[in-house]
Amino acid sequence: MTDTKSPEKAAVNPPGGRSALQHLLQGERPYMLYVAFAIMLIVFSLASPWFLSIDNFLNIGRQTTLVSIIAVGMTFVIISRQIDLSVASTLALSGMSASLAMAFVANNWVVGAVAGLGTGALIGLINGVLTTRLEIPSFLVTLGTLSGARGLALMVTNTKPVIITNEHYFAIFGEGSVLGIPAPILWTLGVTVAGILLLHYSVYGRRVYAAGGNPTAALYSGVHIKQVTTLAFVLTGTLAGLASLILSARSHAARPDVVQGMELDVIASVILGGCSLFGGRGFVLGTLLGSLIIGTLNNGLVLLGVSSSLQLVIKGAIIVAAVAFTRR
Repeated sequence: MTDTKSPEKAAVNPPGGRSALQHLLQGERPYMLYVAFAIMLIVFSLASPWFLSIDNFLNIGRQTTLVSIIAVGMTFVIISRQIDLSVASTLALSGMSASLAMAFVANNWVVGAVAGLGTGALIGLINGVLTTRLEIPSFLVTLGTLSGARGLALMVTNTKPVIITNEHYFAIFGEGSVLGIPAPILWTLGVTVAGILLLHYSVYGRRVYAAGGNPTAALYSGVHIKQVTTLAFVLTGTLAGLASLILSARSHAARPDVVQGMELDVIASVILGGCSLFGGRGFVLGTLLGSLIIGTLNNGLVLLGVSSSLQLVIKGAIIVAAVAFTRR
């Protein structure tokens, strides 16, 4: 017996058999997250008059800089069906490399920047090569580099911080501003725009989607999946290196024990932003929104005087709920 849908049902359900609510929650772009973000802004603004101030929004932007920048790279990795757990350790080791390079090479900020970015890119290359050439799951590879990179960062200075004294370095990466916008926020905007152009408007971006969406079809179409995936890891490592420059410039020193556990915030931002852990779906602006949601949540709970322990519980519950709504 054939299935005969009434005109009323056909009008309610969009093509593909999904209800309007399902489309809102689990569509290609999680529009419900936009609504949740707007509700969060309204609630916090009513609870704290300080929340809606420009200074507070700039503060949120500075607080989310590290996660936002690395999350752009992580978006490429997750769309290509991989994951990178080593980004926080990569940031720590890259910061130590930058500070040590400046300490031993005439206190030159260019040398420090190259050393920091190069270290991040090298760790990303190791992750990519081990994952694609040896066909080891990226979860295990990056779990290993998470431990190895953190251990190296602690060993090179015997767990001691390295002081940075270069004023140009501070201005470019941490304390400078343009038209009142702090340098860390400008770096975040620059990385986001570059990520959008690379992922959504370049041949490489289309290959990333192809490699994650249907690897077999991509392979038969001539896409070099191993190369595409390795480049995604290198990009993520390089952005972790950039984040290390920003963090060390803001604190005037590099420490080997910084941002432990930050990889969870990075991954949560990407998933909150609509990226699928199964690969093939995601977009950079969504990732930025996910990062802002986590940063706004942290900021609002602090302004409301919520204890740090309860903050972790609330944040974890909201992240799990959001991921459940946006799962594929």
